[in-house]
Amino acid sequence: MVIRYAFATTSFGKIIVATTQKGVCCILFGKSQGAMVQDLQTRFSQADLERDSESLETLLAAVVNDIENPGSRCSFSLDIQGTVFQEKVWRALQEIQPGNTASYLDVARKIGKPKASRAVAGACAANPLAVVVPCHRVVRSTGEVSGYRWGVNRKKKLLVHESEQSRK
Repeated sequence: MVIRYAFATTSFGKIIVATTQKGVCCILFGKSQGAMVQDLQTRFSQADLERDSESLETLLAAVVNDIENPGSRCSFSLDIQGTVFQEKVWRALQEIQPGNTASYLDVARKIGKPKASRAVAGACAANPLAVVVPCHRVVRSTGEVSGYRWGVNRKKKLLVHESEQSRK
């Protein structure tokens, strides 16, 4: 399998966007291009990675637009790759509207697994599609913002931005 990738910058940090023939399979935040490529290689160890900034230019613009404008609908195809459980969680996360949050327990109930809050947290941590699959909208039952693969400060910034955008 060949995965093409390119880099972009958002107001929330640098990202790598990776795509298969089916669609975007990975969007990751990172501090450096090297670290992001390494993360991508780890996630897709059997794939051949090809940097392709030129032909992914339009896609990158669409991804950045969706991140910066949380009310917009995903304007590109996704190739979500995970376990059956993870994919159920990730679909449920995509139903949480910008400006809103849900608890891990809420998500567990939504997918019909009310005792699986910890497993939901694990699926959020494994999410390969930052912001587009909005695991940042999942908080503790108390409403407290907690754990985020790319940092709690980034999670808070995303939530504030979405809340502000949803009020416009």
